[in-house]
Amino acid sequence: MRERRPDPLLAVLDLGSNSFRLEIGRVEGNQIYQLDTWRETLRFGAGLDEKGRLKRSAMDAALACLARFRERLSGLQPAAVRVVATNTFRVASNAKEFVALAERTLGLPIDIISGHEEGRLTFFGVAHELPRSEDPRLVIDIGGGSTEFIIGRGFEPERLESLAIGCVGMTQRFFGDGTITAAALDAAETVARVEIEAIAGAFGPAAWREAYGSSGTAVALADILEQNAFSGGGITPAGLARLRRRMLHAGHISRLKLNALKGERAPVLAGGLAIMAAAVKELRIGRLDPVGGALRLGVLYDLLGRTIDEDARAVTVDRFITRYGLDRAQALRVGDLAAALYRRAVASPDVTLAKLVEWAGRLHEVGMSISHDGFHRHGAYILQNADMPGFAAREQGRLALLVFGCRGRLEKIAGNIVEKDIRAAVLAVRIAVLVHHARTALVVPRITLKVARGIQFGISRRWLAAHPLTDHLVAKEKVQWAALGHPWRVASA
Repeated sequence: MRERRPDPLLAVLDLGSNSFRLEIGRVEGNQIYQLDTWRETLRFGAGLDEKGRLKRSAMDAALACLARFRERLSGLQPAAVRVVATNTFRVASNAKEFVALAERTLGLPIDIISGHEEGRLTFFGVAHELPRSEDPRLVIDIGGGSTEFIIGRGFEPERLESLAIGCVGMTQRFFGDGTITAAALDAAETVARVEIEAIAGAFGPAAWREAYGSSGTAVALADILEQNAFSGGGITPAGLARLRRRMLHAGHISRLKLNALKGERAPVLAGGLAIMAAAVKELRIGRLDPVGGALRLGVLYDLLGRTIDEDARAVTVDRFITRYGLDRAQALRVGDLAAALYRRAVASPDVTLAKLVEWAGRLHEVGMSISHDGFHRHGAYILQNADMPGFAAREQGRLALLVFGCRGRLEKIAGNIVEKDIRAAVLAVRIAVLVHHARTALVVPRITLKVARGIQFGISRRWLAAHPLTDHLVAKEKVQWAALGHPWRVASA
């Protein structure tokens, strides 16, 4: 496939539980150089009420921040920007409501990424920041609401875990009023150690050669330890112990005076220290070096890969074809036809949706690994819930919908195909599946397709006469769509 020139500027907006951060990078060849960065510390994760809902005050502050970011992004092409949201968006019970408001304010879609995807992108960023090495590396990313642990080689993660412990949540729970006591630090560290203990066997020192901390917490701790002579370099157990003693001596975060301690980091320092100390003890880490901005750098390189046909999502789809033992030739036939039909069906095809249509066609039989009967239902469940590197939650949801709707009664998805583009995508996959029902190499005639309220469909009558079963299936398909208020009109093929 011919490589196309990527946009000269790429941007990522990271909506974290502690800070919202915007990073813009300049592309030179296959390298990205930081051009501009903006950060607003909102402590968004602290805006959850006792029922797990985002408070109105937290949402208002976040929307105001996004409006400011929108102004900064105004000169960039939408395809050159990716917005990722992490733990707070994953756990807030009213996240869907807020995301709708946020997307209107920002003017861009927001991808809520899973903990595993966050870990993959973080490792990808670290691998680009450090010299290339095939030795196994451990990366710990302490965020505001979750902490990711990754071991990998080169650019590829091999083990990923995301734990629901973060510096904002831990600070709220144990140091909410800023008071720092030995009992609170002990309790916070114990909670973190219990969580980390469950993965310690897989992430212990035998599994890696070097350890890195890729979050703002790790960078802040390393700076504090070094600039206060608590550590000769990096994060060490002895350095953390010295910092702990200094914090206990202060007794309250407002009285803590340390070189390199920034005002926006101070309120969550105790929670971050507890998690880092627990990780160092449980995983027996002698020294951990900081690498800043890894998630954002990983997203930028992932976005660059999507522009030069090195899309991590395409790699995932190919691996699923192998893992689930799919008929590769059939998968390619259905996927290619589905994508072609979708592009014909609408005047301005959505680039991302076109790829999802192609991948849905390739993976539509993934559920056969469970059962032939109702395989589309099983396939939709797999695609909705599996770890799929490169895919955002919204993309997995749409992929699952396309597979769920690839056959059977349309009534089951009637509420999901109100939007014209989605309707066209579902129809494209269904037609591709029924045309290739015989599962053999087939010379497919020219098919015309236009989707609006109604549907214009055209195919050679002579070809259909030679393929009576396909003719029968097409006739049944017309009846189903007409019953939902989308009548078919025959057009010339």
